[in-house]
Amino acid sequence: MADTEQSRVLVTGAAGMLGSQVLLSAPDEIVAVGTDLRPGSGVDAPGVDLADPGAVAALFGQRGPFSGVIHTAAYTAVDEAESDEEAATRCNVEACRVLAQECARADVPLVIVSTDFVFDGTLGRPYREEDEPRPLGVYGRTKLAGERAARAAHPRGTAIVRTQWLYGPRGKHFPGTIQALARERDELKVVDDQVGSPTSTLELAPALWDVLRSGQAGVYHATCEGSCSWYELARAVVDVNGAKEVRVLPCTTAEFPRPARRPAHSVLDCARLTALRGKPLKPWREALSTWLGDSGEEGD
Repeated sequence: MADTEQSRVLVTGAAGMLGSQVLLSAPDEIVAVGTDLRPGSGVDAPGVDLADPGAVAALFGQRGPFSGVIHTAAYTAVDEAESDEEAATRCNVEACRVLAQECARADVPLVIVSTDFVFDGTLGRPYREEDEPRPLGVYGRTKLAGERAARAAHPRGTAIVRTQWLYGPRGKHFPGTIQALARERDELKVVDDQVGSPTSTLELAPALWDVLRSGQAGVYHATCEGSCSWYELARAVVDVNGAKEVRVLPCTTAEFPRPARRPAHSVLDCARLTALRGKPLKPWREALSTWLGDSGEEGD
């Protein structure tokens, strides 16, 4: 993507946790145009159905021309997807296909945010981009199908960025939930047999801009460095918040059954993105402390 004073980039899901941070992280020479089905701060074009080719073509014609697109919008309600596959497919597959087709017509790069849920979590080592996906449920299947639909429609211009365990200044997320519960309860039970990499939108958003500006198609993994269980993450949130009197106890996934299966160990190998950017995302403990407003210590 060429950088000029006139560069305009479309950011989808602009009212969401990640999309809002992508807008705030836009490089100085780029005008970020936000769209979302919902109205909200930073949303220039609310109510656009990204699975509707006519609506997307109109968006490009009326708010463009765009020099690139960062697609953060998605159906992310993992459990609800199990009983509403049609809605998840429309959002996670058809929207990716339509955006990719429009980007191909405009000959501009597209960055699509995807997920560790495309894997089943049984590999035993961090997943590389070329590892065979094996999603466990509807959410993972639709996200993988969206990846493939976009790359088929715009193979030379689509970059897929898989991430996991997101949190940040806006939106609902696990660390925020733990913060709230720690103010209300003396004891928390948290799953200790699912392992991943907590990733701050403060770290991920600039990385998405780096991928877009590189113009390099392909698949990338993007998470904060290091890994932990949900239990260890909860302990870290409680400790950094100074709520050490709150007891955090480990439990198993089986003790908290959910409609959708989760991958047990879905840590992602981010070496490809590190090579592209020349640096990794911050260690997860350091990024968590930054979000919590504490200097903290570097993670593992």
